[in-house]
Amino acid sequence: MPKKAKELSALSVAKIKDNGRHAVGGVGGLHLRIVNNSRAWVLRVVVGQRFDENGKLHLHRRDIGLGSYPEVSLAEARAKAHEMKAQIRNGIDPIQLKQDQLQALRIQKLRNRTFRECAQIVISNKSRELKNQKHIAQWSTTLETYIYPTLGDISIGTITKVDIAEVLRPIWIEKNETAKRIRGRIETVFDYAKAMEYFEGDNPAEWKGNLEPILGNLKQESRPHPSLPYDQVSTFVQHLRQKDGISPKALEFAILTACRSGEIFGATWQEIDFQNKVWTIPKERMKAEKEHRVPLSEPAIELLKSIQTDTRPQSYIFPAPRTGSMLSDMSLTTLIKRMHEQKVKEDSLGYIDPKQNRVITTHGFRSTFRDWSADMTNYPREVCEHVLAHKLPDEVEAAYLRGAYLEKRKGLMADWAEFCEEYKTA
Repeated sequence: MPKKAKELSALSVAKIKDNGRHAVGGVGGLHLRIVNNSRAWVLRVVVGQRFDENGKLHLHRRDIGLGSYPEVSLAEARAKAHEMKAQIRNGIDPIQLKQDQLQALRIQKLRNRTFRECAQIVISNKSRELKNQKHIAQWSTTLETYIYPTLGDISIGTITKVDIAEVLRPIWIEKNETAKRIRGRIETVFDYAKAMEYFEGDNPAEWKGNLEPILGNLKQESRPHPSLPYDQVSTFVQHLRQKDGISPKALEFAILTACRSGEIFGATWQEIDFQNKVWTIPKERMKAEKEHRVPLSEPAIELLKSIQTDTRPQSYIFPAPRTGSMLSDMSLTTLIKRMHEQKVKEDSLGYIDPKQNRVITTHGFRSTFRDWSADMTNYPREVCEHVLAHKLPDEVEAAYLRGAYLEKRKGLMADWAEFCEEYKTA
């Protein structure tokens, strides 16, 4: 049986000066440990035992720190030591208990992360994933406008599906497409929060069986982008060439190539092969995520050469005038709107899609091209579809068209450019 230490008084403890461990009594295993000017209370306890193969008992001892002396008095140290020993008798490891408590506090602190903090990290990750800068900006803008004012500074672990439904409800009918995109973005933020264990349970922004019964579905009517009838395209191009600036050039290039505006905005001089008259768009900027080669007609080449000296070789072909960064859709939308208003003053009609009675859009010129190629040419459907970089159902056929039909597409784009310049209404 271990020898019981003499129970020292507070005054006796204060007089201890030598380095080492000094039993102070009152509680078995309680020591004052002195190392130079450092003094601290240590409780040595048995927290487990085992027998080896020879039947010999081995005790698992552990030192537990109880605080510095004299900040923790002798009486306080003995009280803490009694508490620790009581825990051990009840099968509790005090050190493991403390570690578990600290871990619980750490997890709780993490779960106090706000929706805004989690969303900002998701947006940062998305900036490396998304290829369209406009889409990245939309993430921030829509959350700042519709979500942050209500849920932005709330702990994400406390947000419920009812909270999400309430912030979406005001725009669910009037701006349904925007609201659906926002819901998807909120769901992505909660996926991140769940992965990081900031949130437990089912994703509150899920649609099926979750938000769907609360918000309900709306009947969607798909409408194509308003487009100009092809018999008016040459009039529009002539009007466009009267405008100064980089936006009219970008819009004309979009018309001549039948490409998407995002592909135009991101175009750089390194992508242009003037010798072979081909523009190669890397897969990162293509909707189908496949490299696309665009044959350039003579008017398209002349347009590029006319602005080649106005921009730096390493820059965008159609940079924003003030910043040199990428043009935005709004620049072309504004241009078309002003041209339409000017045209209305001249003949009261303007540039309208007669089927929708809506002002035309940049994207609508792709439909204009497709209607013209179907009605006015004999080029195969597959060739026309490949000009628009539409995904063909047959992968083998698509691969063949990318190579062998490039020459046919050159002819088609040359005919389109001639039509844009010369066709006159009867």
